[in-house]
Amino acid sequence: MRHILGPLLLAASVLLLAGYKGADHEQTSGSSTMSSQPAVAADDHSQLVRRGREIFDETPRCAPSYTGANISCGDCHINSGTEPYAAPMVGLAGQFPIYSKRAGRVISLKERIQECFLRSENGRPLPPDSPEMQALVAYINWLSRTEVKGKPYKGRGLVKLAPLTGNATKGKQAYASECAGCHGEDGAGFPPVMPPVWGLKSYNDGAGINRPETMAAFLFHNMPQNHPGTLTAQQSFDIAAFIHTMPRPKFNEAYKGY
Repeated sequence: MRHILGPLLLAASVLLLAGYKGADHEQTSGSSTMSSQPAVAADDHSQLVRRGREIFDETPRCAPSYTGANISCGDCHINSGTEPYAAPMVGLAGQFPIYSKRAGRVISLKERIQECFLRSENGRPLPPDSPEMQALVAYINWLSRTEVKGKPYKGRGLVKLAPLTGNATKGKQAYASECAGCHGEDGAGFPPVMPPVWGLKSYNDGAGINRPETMAAFLFHNMPQNHPGTLTAQQSFDIAAFIHTMPRPKFNEAYKGY
């Protein structure tokens, strides 16, 4: 399975299809078809935008000082952040500043990126004026260039699922048959192609994907990578419940404000 999980991540999601990274092809997702690797326009900001996409797709390699996990942004935000129902970044720039329930305050896009580095990347926040932050913001702004500000992109966030009770025992069995081939029996994945879904190099327990209902939604629409959308809602919740029982790093409470 492809990513994330991310984050599965997630189990099955977990995550990116092996063919997703670095390939230019058409990917069908639900009723929409889009290029998995959008071409970057040749304008004054093209170099910065390209750098931003590179960091997005290969985060541990391109921003090693700020990452602790073997997970890239693109492991959860599939197809370089363009895949509907995989938390796409298209149109996201226009949604900020926005109130964050977790932070308890209005946050900027840069603060949201810092939050991801602290939680999903289990790392350190990117300095607001760092080259990495400037590149990521440029890329996200570029993805949003044709969107109407304040109007949600179709497929924003994750597909909504009615809440179900996951069975970790059944989830372990489903993980073995549907996810282990890509993410490993030990959950360590095969970075950088397939991300880990638990263990020391996975996302920490403060990441949004660590919530079983969030992971289940990701899995339901995006996993397994070789035939996404074939898991039932119950299977998705079962796998998420199993992954949730597995060990992972603790969120650094020194960054509780993020």
